[in-house]
Amino acid sequence: MTTREAAINAATSYFDAGEFKADLTESVAVRTSSREEEHQGDLMRYLDKLMRSRFEAMGFTVEIHPNPLLDRARFLVAKRVEDPKLPTLFCYGHGDTVPGEEGQWNEDRDPWSLSVAHEASGERWYGRGTADNKAQHVINMEAMRRVINTRGRLGYNVTFLIEMAEEMGSPGLAEFCAANREMLSADLLIASDGPRFSTDGPDIKLGTRGGLNLRFRLEYREGGHHSGNWGGLLANPAIVLMHALTTLVSRTGEVLHPGLKPTHIKNSVRDALSKVTVKSGPDDPKIDPWWGEPGLSGAEKVFGWNTFEVLSFITGDPEKPQNAVPPFAEAICQIRFVVDTDPDTFLPLIRQHLKDQGFDRITVEPARMSMLRASRLDPEHPAVAWAVKSMESTTGKNVTVIPNAGGSLPNDVFLNIIGMPTIWVPHSYTGCSQHAPNEHVLPFLMKEGLEMMTGLFWDLGDGFPASESIKPF
Repeated sequence: MTTREAAINAATSYFDAGEFKADLTESVAVRTSSREEEHQGDLMRYLDKLMRSRFEAMGFTVEIHPNPLLDRARFLVAKRVEDPKLPTLFCYGHGDTVPGEEGQWNEDRDPWSLSVAHEASGERWYGRGTADNKAQHVINMEAMRRVINTRGRLGYNVTFLIEMAEEMGSPGLAEFCAANREMLSADLLIASDGPRFSTDGPDIKLGTRGGLNLRFRLEYREGGHHSGNWGGLLANPAIVLMHALTTLVSRTGEVLHPGLKPTHIKNSVRDALSKVTVKSGPDDPKIDPWWGEPGLSGAEKVFGWNTFEVLSFITGDPEKPQNAVPPFAEAICQIRFVVDTDPDTFLPLIRQHLKDQGFDRITVEPARMSMLRASRLDPEHPAVAWAVKSMESTTGKNVTVIPNAGGSLPNDVFLNIIGMPTIWVPHSYTGCSQHAPNEHVLPFLMKEGLEMMTGLFWDLGDGFPASESIKPF
């Protein structure tokens, strides 16, 4: 039986038989923490052993390419060409993770072993990289495999890119894609990362906010000095740095400098977000309605506006505090931004602002190797309505269209550098604890994701959505 229903049934059977869980277990076991140099071998093993064999079994040719900026984090490009005259689908995933944070997980769980827990809220699968991003690209690969096995072909060509430094800001990806634009050119991107807006129904996102990490540092002297003898005489860098940051962001989370946020939200984006209600799920933290830009809805705050966060703040020795005025203070901060602002202006603007405010001794430098830029596909692009129709046909649920995700991904590379419409179909959820101990996925979302992606990849074989020139939106 070579029907859409048969392919989806094959995906369901693959999940119910425990095969997906086994594949995910194998993926999680590779310690692909890209920020730790000692895992260089693991990053390569994930590509050259695990991913290569899976792609080759699906009829793909596989090449591993050097990263022009970070040698330990290479790029895997898998291609399946059924006919050069057919349109090409582009898929993406990242196999790297944040550090495992061993010893900090509940029940003393090993972050590099998939573990199952049956809790009051339902079954959970724990492991580093489950939600971000191993389960998500495994879902898409295995959904595609079910279409190939059922139909005998896809009916289009595929280029699949796996990178290993997304958790560091994707250094080298833009340069690699720009230099290999012809090899990577495609008619449509369908990829998965990040959380669903709600576990009740699927959504698609058409882009992402950008992310810029900055290191603020103030150092007055070498070594600490007794706070009894010198307190009140020596300037405390922690106090000065805290006051400097409050000139950029208010005590209620409002970005204060106009150059660090949009002037307005476009009507088309505001209209799309008017259909989105942000609320906490059973396992999510309670939303603080008083926090953030005043006058905006929750959806507008997280999908349509810029935010300024203090990710960490250190002074002295937090583990062994001394009765001493500390010599330095340092904060790692982050600006999440939408396409309506120019991130290249942020760093010089902040430096000048601090100088004008009398904080000229504070240094501000990028805290990551590269910056993920914001991007957004026009919600009226034909691929959007096509994807919604396919997903609703499979799930029987309404699909929410969100102009861009609140988080950051290298979508601008695919949309603006290579030049293709971009559709992101997330399979995780907001309470998944990605980037933290106890990262996990919900099995029922994994199963629905497999079925949904199988339907999407099947429908592409019946005809790509109408093409249209790509314009940054």
